Amino acid sequence: MTLQRISSGGPWEEKAAYCRAVVAGGWVHVAGTTGADPETGEMPESVVDQCRNTLAKIEAALAEAGSSFADAVRVHYILPDAADFEPCFPVLREAFGDSPPAATMIAAGLIAPGMKIEIELTCFKG
Repeated sequence: MTLQRISSGGPWEEKAAYCRAVVAGGWVHVAGTTGADPETGEMPESVVDQCRNTLAKIEAALAEAGSSFADAVRVHYILPDAADFEPCFPVLREAFGDSPPAATMIAAGLIAPGMKIEIELTCFKG
């Protein structure tokens, strides 16, 4: 089996020795992704803005892998404050539409102050 490694060029990938996604067989494994603005690198104050940025980074990696949110089978949401999850629901509904994956929300600290959401996704593109 050939592995395809996809990098988004983010600073954490170099620091922590990982890539944004790995395609293995029909599977696409997307690393935990956070919501810094892809243009400026700044972390927005709003969890909803962070969620949008996070999904945009994931969507770009999925496109490079030949996949999309419609192929999602499993997602983990990690938030330091569980109360921040509900404001993200409309953004998540917009991304996943009629193809929602199995999901888990975990309340846990993230690697840097100001980060309010991290999303890890697994897709099966067949």
